[in-house]
Amino acid sequence: MTPEGLTLGTEFDRLQRNSLAAGIVALIVCVAGAFFNPQQFFRSYLMAYLFWSGVTLGCFAMVMLHHMVGGGWGFIVRRLLEAGTKTIALVAVMVVPILLGVTYLYLWTDPQAVAKSEALLHKRIYLNSAAFVLRTIFYFLVWFLMAHYLNKWSAEQDESADLSVIRRLQTLSGPGLILYGFTVTFASVDWIMSLEPEFFSTIYSAMFMMGQVLSCLALVIALAALLASRPQFSSLMAPKYLNDLGNILLTFLILWAYMQFSQLLIVWTGNLTDEIPWYLRRTRGGWWVIAWAVVLFHFFVPLALLLSRQIKRRIRWMAKFAVALLVVRLFEMFWMVDPAFDSAVRFHWMDWLLPVGLGGIWMAWFVRNLRRMPLFPLRDPRLEAAFVRIDQRRVGDVE
Repeated sequence: MTPEGLTLGTEFDRLQRNSLAAGIVALIVCVAGAFFNPQQFFRSYLMAYLFWSGVTLGCFAMVMLHHMVGGGWGFIVRRLLEAGTKTIALVAVMVVPILLGVTYLYLWTDPQAVAKSEALLHKRIYLNSAAFVLRTIFYFLVWFLMAHYLNKWSAEQDESADLSVIRRLQTLSGPGLILYGFTVTFASVDWIMSLEPEFFSTIYSAMFMMGQVLSCLALVIALAALLASRPQFSSLMAPKYLNDLGNILLTFLILWAYMQFSQLLIVWTGNLTDEIPWYLRRTRGGWWVIAWAVVLFHFFVPLALLLSRQIKRRIRWMAKFAVALLVVRLFEMFWMVDPAFDSAVRFHWMDWLLPVGLGGIWMAWFVRNLRRMPLFPLRDPRLEAAFVRIDQRRVGDVE
C-alpha cells in the first residue's frame, strides 16, 4: 500500500463546480437584498463570516498541532488542513463587508449610545472604528505569514526528505499556536463579543477557539470520507487513525462544553449583573429552544456517539456525524450572534442563504488549493513508518 499517485477524483470536480455555482447565486441574491435591508444583510453576513473564517482558523490550529505532536492521523488529513489554511487570502477579502458595515453592527460606533454609557465611554479608546480596522489588518498579517511559511516549508518537504524541514515546521508551530491564541482572542472580542460591549468574559475567546477547531475537524472528516469513496484512498483510511480523529473530536467537544458551562456557572453564581443579561437574551423569547437544542445536539448526543469505538471506526457513520455537527455549529453561531439584535427568535432568509454563499465560494477555493498539492506529504520521513504500522496493525474494514 502506498499513497503515491493519488489524485482528486470526479467527486471533487462536482463539489467544486456545484459549490461555486451555489455560492455565486446565493451571494447575488443576498447583495440584491442588501439594497432593501442593509442592516439584516450585515447581521447575517457576520454570522456566516464567523462560521467560515472559523473553519480556516481551526485549520491553522490543527495543522500546527500535528507538526508539534505527530501521529499517523495527521497524515490522513494534513493536506486538507493545509488547503484550509490557504483560504486565508479569501477570508481576508471576505472581511471587507464587515469593515464597511461596522455602523450597522456595533453599538460602540453610535456616538449617542457611547455618550449614554459609562462602560462605552471607558472602552472607546479600544472600541472605535479606526482601531477596529487596524487590529483586523494586523490579525491577517500574522495569519498570512503563518500560512506562507507552513505551506512553503511543507512544499519544500515534497521535494526533499531533509529532516531540517520537520524541525523548522515544529519550531514555527510552537510559537504559532501561541500567536493563534493571541490573535483569535482579540479577533473574537472585536468581531463578536463587542456586539454587546458591556458583556465581559475571560473564557469567551477560548470557547470561541474550541468552536473553530470543532468546525475544522468536522469538515475535514466529512471530506476525508468523500476521498475514501475511492478504493485507493479507503485502503489508507485505517480504522485506527479514523478512531484517533474521533477521539480528537471528542476531546475538543468536551473542552468546548467545559468552557461553556464554566462561563455560565461563574456568571450565574457570582450574580454578575453586567454579564447575566447576555444569557437572559439567549434564553427568552423563544431563544431557550435553540439554547437547549445546542446543549443536546452539540454535546450530549455527540458525546454518546463518540464514546462508541464502533462508530469512530466507520467512515460512513463518522461522515454523517461530521456533517450534522457542522449544521449544529451553524445554529450555535446563530444563537451567539442574533440575540444581540433581536429579543425574539426571528429567522430571515439571508441568515441561511449567506452561509451558503460564503461557503460555496470558500469550498471552491479550498478544492482549488487542494488540487495544487499531493494528497499526502510524500517525503515526510515519518509517513512511511506510519503506513507500515497501518499494514502491520490493520484491524477490520472501513465501511
